[in-house]
Amino acid sequence: MSWSDLAQRVGLSTTPTLRRVRHLEESGVIQGYRAELDAGRLLGPMPVFITIVMERRRRDALEAFESAIAKIPEVTAGYLMSGGNDYMLHAFVRSLDHYRDLLAKLTDMEPISHIQSSFVLKSFLQRSVLLVEGD
Repeated sequence: MSWSDLAQRVGLSTTPTLRRVRHLEESGVIQGYRAELDAGRLLGPMPVFITIVMERRRRDALEAFESAIAKIPEVTAGYLMSGGNDYMLHAFVRSLDHYRDLLAKLTDMEPISHIQSSFVLKSFLQRSVLLVEGD
């Protein structure tokens, strides 16, 4: 997005917009810029959320699990959760066969006791955070 487009979107002129963005960069709120890739085209068109319950919740077991998950390219995000599930994973697969292969990798991991998956039927909202000083 150009500086003038950003300024128009936040309701300021270009100079104050640039000054605020620079301040956000210097203060560490903006940590960097990146290319946004389409995971569905790269990994597969079928997004799936996978919840995991662990048998043991020792720190070393959780760290080993997180390290192993980070090596699986289909998994695009992982979260340690509160509540009944220990982990929530977001993954993309090409087909049900591909999903079965991913599931086989997960079921071989220790110390997982339960896995439940939900396929996305429709994505209706994906939002980037846009901060405007004073909001």
